[in-house]
Amino acid sequence: MPDAQILELIREAFPDDDRDLEAFQLRYERYETQLTDALQAVYPDHPDLPRRLLEVMLHAYHERPADLRRLDQRRLLSPDWFQKEDVIGYVCYADRFAGDLAGVEAHVSYLEELGTRYLHLMPLLRPRAGENDGGYAVQDYREVREDLGTMRDLARLSKRLRESGISLCLDLVLNHVAQEHEWAEKARAGDARYQAYFHMYEDRTVPDQYERTLPEIFPDFAPGNFTWDAASGRWVWTTFNSYQWDLNWANPDVFLEFAQIILFLANRGVDVFRLDAIAFIWKRMGTNCQNQPEVHAITQALRAAARIVAPAVAFKAEAIVAPEDLLFYLGRGAHHGKVSDLAYHNSLMVQIWSSLASRDVRLMEVALSAFPHKPTNTAWGMYLRCHDDIGWAISDADAARAGLSGEAHRRFLSDFYAGEFPGTFARGLVFQHNPRTGDRRISGSGASLAGLEVALERGDARAVDLALERLLLGHAVVLGFGGVPLLYMGDELASLNDYGFEHEPTHAADNRWVHRPRMDWERAKRRHDVTTVEGLMFAGVRNLIRARTGTPHLHATVESRVLTSPNPHVLLLEREHPLGTLLCVYNFSEHEQGVPGWLAHARGLGAAVDRISGEHVDVGETLTLPPYGRLWLTAREDASNRW
Repeated sequence: MPDAQILELIREAFPDDDRDLEAFQLRYERYETQLTDALQAVYPDHPDLPRRLLEVMLHAYHERPADLRRLDQRRLLSPDWFQKEDVIGYVCYADRFAGDLAGVEAHVSYLEELGTRYLHLMPLLRPRAGENDGGYAVQDYREVREDLGTMRDLARLSKRLRESGISLCLDLVLNHVAQEHEWAEKARAGDARYQAYFHMYEDRTVPDQYERTLPEIFPDFAPGNFTWDAASGRWVWTTFNSYQWDLNWANPDVFLEFAQIILFLANRGVDVFRLDAIAFIWKRMGTNCQNQPEVHAITQALRAAARIVAPAVAFKAEAIVAPEDLLFYLGRGAHHGKVSDLAYHNSLMVQIWSSLASRDVRLMEVALSAFPHKPTNTAWGMYLRCHDDIGWAISDADAARAGLSGEAHRRFLSDFYAGEFPGTFARGLVFQHNPRTGDRRISGSGASLAGLEVALERGDARAVDLALERLLLGHAVVLGFGGVPLLYMGDELASLNDYGFEHEPTHAADNRWVHRPRMDWERAKRRHDVTTVEGLMFAGVRNLIRARTGTPHLHATVESRVLTSPNPHVLLLEREHPLGTLLCVYNFSEHEQGVPGWLAHARGLGAAVDRISGEHVDVGETLTLPPYGRLWLTAREDASNRW
């Protein structure tokens, strides 16, 4: 129960509105313990912080528009809204998709046709001019990038999306700001208050102590983790790039700034915040300064504040970390189910591409089986490709359990997807080769990595068909895993690598832009013509989405469980749902493959329906799949059932 002073402040904020007073007070009482426990854990020497935060929350609550308050009520009654099987994500850069925010609004019908219920617009808050790490060097969190429009345009777009049942996700960069941000400018000018927003040192003594245990994120073009700033006469912590200044989250003023930013953007219609680089925000000497426990307490406090003011909002953790660390971002122990609502399952992407290259699923079985169960009120965000490179996050331990050398397999995958391995079908680019560690990440679009680019160049119709089947297999695994599947812009049209990035000065040094092409709307016009590559791909993806939205077994409260497959080319995933079992069967080979029929019979699926094709399947002694075949099998009597 809130103390008397807090209750009095709440009552004073609602002198003439008993209804709003009751709503706010009930929510505050519900989340007060989560909020104050987290603040106490991180900021024990600042007992006035809950009161200061309350003032921020009350101001934002009074500013929240009526239609968003209605959305709050709807989602309070349906807290699993983001876990449902009909939630399909689409990810794009606003300018590369449609020019600007008005252009995105004009193309909402395309998203509706595809089946989108969740739109992630890549960084669009105002970045620094020139090089800006793809928009992740934010200069102003309360303004939109000038060429995209205004904050009013963003609010209008979010309203249009809500009318179509589409949630809006935006990136919130937590770890750093651009050196041109107002806070950094004041720090450079000598303002002690704002210098305390950052990690700034007069000499190299402390930075050198930290460097002993810090990795380099971008060793090619941003070596080291500290940059000399001549204007302030100090070394500044810059994990990612010299122009991105790491924030000092040990300062409660930084926490309050971001609480205000989150609630400001929530009141403009942002439903989901992708918490960028969240793993890095807390610094501790003698560690790699990632995944520190304070990160999760800070997230819990921010989430509790959002739940009180704007309960329609969800958090998604951008934590590309080892599986043993990842679950903490969805909540372990005291934070169980109290931090981010979603987190990226980047291991799934890595394992799909690994199995496509090797035609062997045993490593995938080992890696996916090692994942502990997530809290039931959370969901994975899964994808076949994204805006980023592919880092071969395959642990030596997982590889050993699969009978492989981790180092050799990672080297094989880099060679294979760079187009250097004999017989490869892939066309990608090496990103950030680190000679010291041997790390070679890969850039490339899904279609080019799957072999379509090479096949089209050779005019090989059979190879074209196989490339499309690989892509549809990968999307089937993603869509059939549970959670929120995220389709990267252009993948629905099998878009190829765009080598034009080399001619754009701000992109030329970063080959990840090879898989960030502009949307080709001329190709999109051919999406209904199945005599074209784009038409075949669009039809295949759209069919998978339709199948998913009609399969309640894919609700995210249910976990996908790996079954040991008797055929190393075939992946078996099982989902035990109250309506019955869903058995997903995937052939990762270009040759016909089979598994024993008893695997289906033992689960009551001898007479099954394939949710993807809608066809009845009578399973005999052997369940046979064509090259890159995929099946989602449920009992026939389950096919017409809904919750």
